[in-house]
Amino acid sequence: MKLIRYGEPGKEKIGVQIEGKNYDVSAFGGDYDERFFEENGLARLEQFVKANAGKLDEIPNETRLGAPFVRPSKIVCIGLNYRDHAEETGATIPNEPIIFMKSTTALVGPNDTVVIPKNSVKTDWEVEFGVVISKRATYVDEKDALDYVAGYVLHNDVSEREFQIERGGTWDKGKGCDTFAPMGPVLTTADEIPDINNVRLWLKVNGKTYQDGNTSNLIFSVPYIVSYVSQFMTLLPGDVISTGTPAGVGLGFNPPIYLKAGDVVELGADHLGVQRQEVVNWQS
Repeated sequence: MKLIRYGEPGKEKIGVQIEGKNYDVSAFGGDYDERFFEENGLARLEQFVKANAGKLDEIPNETRLGAPFVRPSKIVCIGLNYRDHAEETGATIPNEPIIFMKSTTALVGPNDTVVIPKNSVKTDWEVEFGVVISKRATYVDEKDALDYVAGYVLHNDVSEREFQIERGGTWDKGKGCDTFAPMGPVLTTADEIPDINNVRLWLKVNGKTYQDGNTSNLIFSVPYIVSYVSQFMTLLPGDVISTGTPAGVGLGFNPPIYLKAGDVVELGADHLGVQRQEVVNWQS
């Protein structure tokens, strides 16, 4: 099953995607939030969709899509989790996962505008495979970790490299700017991805491919990451863990390449759909 949310920002309704077409399921009630995941919402929604087969209203193609879930309690990110990406940035291959947080106020829809922040000159792109948590997770064993996963989502971990690297402190200030977390278009439930260890993900800027990777190259696997993060914080239903980006980010080129107003970013992943963002400068 693929979940979507659609409509104006802040007023999204819930829907599902079936064979590439989007359908309204707002009659199901509620939203794709912590309570939905916690109260077995995926199973109940699947029953609702089956019971209403052929009766659901199709959503027009031009309708805006929001993130496929309500703003979560946290977005946890894993840094340098592809060996080729660590190498291109000159970083040491980590012995343990690098954890940083991305502000939940950065969350936007998959095709919403990406805004270059005030005083930014080094805004970068990062296509990532995101994990959505299904139930409260604390001190989870790796062998049980996938039992805590509702599904997966495409994420562009937009990053301001000067803020992140050159301004002191941790990475968070370069990761949490407004519009820096486009997610979607769909949340794909775990049962619909045959092998999470073999998912291709790619990213283009102005039609040129910069990233073309595969989750088979993750240094730390999805089960390991879910287990690892749960040793340090409780994960709540609907929380997102973004698993890192493959090589090909702007920072990795010599000289580096950064986003500018007018650029168009397109990215996608097997089973998770495609995003498209136009880049604009911040305005007061």
